[in-house]
Amino acid sequence: MTKEKKAIDFEQQLESLEALVESLESGGLSLEDSLKSFEQGIKVARDCQQALKQAEQKVELLMRQGDELVSQPFDTDSE
Repeated sequence: MTKEKKAIDFEQQLESLEALVESLESGGLSLEDSLKSFEQGIKVARDCQQALKQAEQKVELLMRQGDELVSQPFDTDSE
């Protein structure tokens, strides 16, 4: 259940980032609002990057066999 919540949070953060980018690209915001949106977007992007880094580290840990890292291609069609 915790894993699902983290995945949902990441997806929500990503959607939030996309909405911020769209509002900035629209050009309808004042300078002050644009700066606030940009600042919020940077924070969300860093949070997403950190979540991805943690996921990558977890996958790497799961892929270790003994002291050796086993490299395997990621195949999305196998499921």
